[in-house]
Amino acid sequence: MHIPDGFISPSTYIPATVAAIPLLIVAWKKTKEAINDESYAFLSSLTAFSFVIMMFNIPIPGGTSGHAIGAAILAILFGPWVAAFCLSLTLFIQALIFGDGGLSVFAINSLAMGFVASFSAFYVHKLLHNRVNNNLVLFLAGWSGIVAASVVVAVALGVQPLLGVDALGHPIYFPFGLNVTLPAVVGSHLLVFGVVEGFATMLVMGFVEKIKNQSTAKGATV
Repeated sequence: MHIPDGFISPSTYIPATVAAIPLLIVAWKKTKEAINDESYAFLSSLTAFSFVIMMFNIPIPGGTSGHAIGAAILAILFGPWVAAFCLSLTLFIQALIFGDGGLSVFAINSLAMGFVASFSAFYVHKLLHNRVNNNLVLFLAGWSGIVAASVVVAVALGVQPLLGVDALGHPIYFPFGLNVTLPAVVGSHLLVFGVVEGFATMLVMGFVEKIKNQSTAKGATV
C-alpha cells in the first residue's frame, strides 16, 4: 500500500504534509508521555513486527501493493497516537533506507497507514469491546483499520488524473482514476489483506493476553 515517489502531484502531497506535521508532533509528545522503561521494549518489539510485515508487499492491480500493517495491535495496546507515531516512523525508515514508499509522499502514507488505520482500529475496538465475542472484535479492529487506510490510498491515487495532464491529455502523475483504484485497492483489502490483518490481530493479541495471564499467575503465587 506504500505510494512511491512520482505518483502523486505536489498539489496533493504538499497539503498532506502540512496536515501531517502537527499530527506527528502531537503523536510524538503523546508517545513520550505514554512510554516508560518497562513498556519501551514491548513497544519496540511490536513496532519491529509491523516493520517486517509491511515489507512483504504483494503487487495488486491499480498500480500499488498490499500488505499487513499491525496498526490495530499497537493501537489497542498503546493507544492510537502512539500507534500512529510508531507506524509513521516505520514508514519513514522504509522510505529512506529501503525505498519502500516515497519520501515526497511520506505524509500521505503516514496519514493513511499511521493515523487513519490506528484511529479506525482503536475506535472499532472501543465501540465493540465487551459487546460481542472478543476474537470477533479483534478481527474487526484489524480488518477495519487496514481497509480504512486503503480507502485513503485509493482516493489519493485515483484523483491524480484530474490534477494534471500533458499537452495530449495524458495524466502527468498516476494514470488510473477512481474507477480503477477503488475496486482494486479497497476491494483487495476488503477481501484479502483485511482478512489477513484481522487474523494477525487476533493471534498476536491472544498471545499477548496469554503472556499477561501467565505473568499475573506467577506474581500471585510469589
